[in-house]
Amino acid sequence: MKAILISGAGIAGPTLAFWLKAAGFEPTLVERAPALRRGGYVIDFWGLGYDIAERMGLIAEVNRIGYQAREMRIVDDRGHSVAGFGARVFAELTSGRYVTLARSDLSRLLFERLKGTVEVIFDDEIVGLEERSDGVRVQLRQAGERQFDLVVGADGLHSVVRKLAFGPQQRFEKDLGYIVAAFEAGGYRPRDEDVYLMYGQPGRMVGRFTLRDDRTLFLFVFATADDPLPAALDRQKDMLRREYAAGKWECPAILAELDRAAEVYFDRVSQIRMTDWSKGRIVLLGDAAFCVSLLAGQGSALAMISAYVLAGELAAAGGQYRQAFDNYEARLRSFIETKQRAPNALPAPLRRRPVGALVFAIRWSRHFRFPGLGGS
Repeated sequence: MKAILISGAGIAGPTLAFWLKAAGFEPTLVERAPALRRGGYVIDFWGLGYDIAERMGLIAEVNRIGYQAREMRIVDDRGHSVAGFGARVFAELTSGRYVTLARSDLSRLLFERLKGTVEVIFDDEIVGLEERSDGVRVQLRQAGERQFDLVVGADGLHSVVRKLAFGPQQRFEKDLGYIVAAFEAGGYRPRDEDVYLMYGQPGRMVGRFTLRDDRTLFLFVFATADDPLPAALDRQKDMLRREYAAGKWECPAILAELDRAAEVYFDRVSQIRMTDWSKGRIVLLGDAAFCVSLLAGQGSALAMISAYVLAGELAAAGGQYRQAFDNYEARLRSFIETKQRAPNALPAPLRRRPVGALVFAIRWSRHFRFPGLGGS
């Protein structure tokens, strides 16, 4: 049992491929995008994810390309500070092992550790899975039919592997009642270097954070009913304009920048909850198995942790993949369930409480992952 196909080249997939290769397996990565995605989430990176990156020899580069946020500041209609705190406390609590960086930069660093060591197939995806006694027959959209000993779905919230092996997403998705959107703009003023600024109204909030190269990242989180999620860019922009039309602070200027945006990250805030993370020779990893949502935070770290644990269990199992999958799930499930309960401690929906947006911002500001362009 050596050949393992991993769907997804974000965070979980490359981390798993690295540790599987180190353990003597032959992983193959398949990614439906034509190249590594740019933009993506800006994450607060610390804890066990940071430790795993260090074991992979990545920490010096992670700290070089990351940001050291100084402050989280909540502002009123006129831009005056009404609440907030310094970010130094996080560095102190983690003994300096804390950094903010673009999710796509972390993905790139992980992927670079694999160069020349594993097979990578871009611009392709799994369209069919057939489990057999001796492996899994995989149908790839471009590359055709191949067989692997195991298949791993590390392809995120909207996992294709999960859909093919376990059923439609709606069976496992729990909508938390919010939509998140974000985009980047160049040359925006004012700039507050290394400061998260957040402005809230009943049912919605908007934030901004400065990036390098004179770029600014804007984040929107707003409560929603069961309205259909628009897929087209112009409809997404229309929805944001409606939601923030009455906003003060910098909302008019931010919406003007939105008009010029070529890409917008746009998705529901939701979780994936499954009774089993594996089925036969197919196993799910990271968000594909247990997305904890934007509100819970640490999604990238959890992806790396789950990859590290799964690789270790497969290495220790001596070919007994079912035992490895069971041990992987047993080690992580209670930990993940604790993370998934965190967003459910939110106050009543923002649209019902005038102060809800500020409470939301204060309680969850350290968990926000600022999605940018091309995030997954």
